Amino acid sequence: MAYQLHYWPTIQGRGEFVRLALEAAGAEYVDVARGDEGVPAMQRFLADPSVARPPFACPFLVDGKRVIGQTAAILQYLGPRVGLVGRGEADQLWAHQIQLTTMDLVTEVHDLHHPIASALYYEDQKPEALRRSQDFRARRLPKFLAWFEAILQRNPRNTGREVPRLVGGSLSYVDLSLFQVVDGLQYALPKAMKKAMRKAPRVAALHAGVQRHRRLAAYLASERRIAFNQQGIFRAYPELDG
Repeated sequence: MAYQLHYWPTIQGRGEFVRLALEAAGAEYVDVARGDEGVPAMQRFLADPSVARPPFACPFLVDGKRVIGQTAAILQYLGPRVGLVGRGEADQLWAHQIQLTTMDLVTEVHDLHHPIASALYYEDQKPEALRRSQDFRARRLPKFLAWFEAILQRNPRNTGREVPRLVGGSLSYVDLSLFQVVDGLQYALPKAMKKAMRKAPRVAALHAGVQRHRRLAAYLASERRIAFNQQGIFRAYPELDG
């Protein structure tokens, strides 16, 4: 039975982290809200009182009778089932920690353009966004990239490898998630990322290597890959790039 991914049909958002894993693994899945059933099929799980364990929001994954919400939890569930994490408990726990930290970074990126409230337009909180972006570019972005760079350097399986991995020696879902964050930030903050990536050569090598993965390369070049836009998490406001 195909996995059912539920997420908004016009943005990458947090659902894209799950899409990347499913595409890289060659797993059979349906992107429900982009199909014939549309958004109402997704909203039924969010609003129907007969759903005993409703997700708080999308993305969520339906696998048979299981409904799994939260991006990191979905990937923790999928990873061992689609071969995108090691079999050992230590590797799986470490991958989950990395994913949680990655999602912390994603939240900070979102809050660049919505630092006060998600319900307000960017234009209604632009002064606060400008202040927050200054701190993000100067402190938070370098700190996150330095951590990713350090764990890539400390992974003994990366010795002599052209494309480093975050966990073990094989492609994992956290590699895909780091790729997505770098890709999104290069769209949103191209000047800041060009400067920051000079100190993160291993992160840059991972990002470049993921793009060459056979299934991922095909996906990235296809219509299934939604383009970055001004409704998603990664938004290109030049004034936030310094």
